[in-house]
Amino acid sequence: MSGLEGDPIIRTVDLTVSYGKKTVLDHVTFSAPAFSITAVLGPSGCGKTTLLSCLNALIREQSGAQVSGDVLLSGKSTAGIAVEDLRRRIGMVTQTPTPFPFSIYKNIAYAPKYYRSVRKADLDEFVRQKLQMVGLYEEVSDRLNQSALSLSGGQQQRLCIARALTVDPEVLLLDEPCSALDVKATSKVESTLLELKRDYSIIIVTHNIAQARRIADYAVFLNDGRLVEAASAREFFENPREEATRSFLMGAFG
Repeated sequence: MSGLEGDPIIRTVDLTVSYGKKTVLDHVTFSAPAFSITAVLGPSGCGKTTLLSCLNALIREQSGAQVSGDVLLSGKSTAGIAVEDLRRRIGMVTQTPTPFPFSIYKNIAYAPKYYRSVRKADLDEFVRQKLQMVGLYEEVSDRLNQSALSLSGGQQQRLCIARALTVDPEVLLLDEPCSALDVKATSKVESTLLELKRDYSIIIVTHNIAQARRIADYAVFLNDGRLVEAASAREFFENPREEATRSFLMGAFG
């Protein structure tokens, strides 16, 4: 697709979602390159969150959803991938931080203990590494056994990102991860994502155009369930092709 470079980790082909007579996504085709941040933008109700839910098959659990088209992960249809395996390969962090209601340590140790037998020393190192990846370890190293719910909102969000990384996903989906955070916490999450893209492919839904400008490598613009424009972030923000894109970026609607 114009403006997109590199091998796509995710590609949708004529992706369409409807509920009865209401079409939420209408033949959406786009690519998200590997090891980059792809920002999905658009006004409220345009289908952004529905798009994310299609990428890791959460849409399959929504009653009444009719889905057609395809989602490809590394060139292969996700329709043939078992849901548990797909959600290991495509992790997701929701808008509201959702730490498990137990200790910081156990939040990160949960997946490796569930999936395999791990020595305590190895588990300690694993927890340290994952928390360091999101810039959280130094902030919480002296209280790992305290409840994760005692953390600030921004810390909880970074903990949830770290927890999503504990199963080594190929892709990390984030749905408005900073919408409830203050400026300082938002900055820390953004810095985390910029570091993580060296090892992970990231797709973020955000209503914050300034945030997308700061961190995105590629941008996808949806309106009324249709793909309006997809391009490199520089091209998208500096020289958008479509009038609707220009109007959205100028704040005419949203």
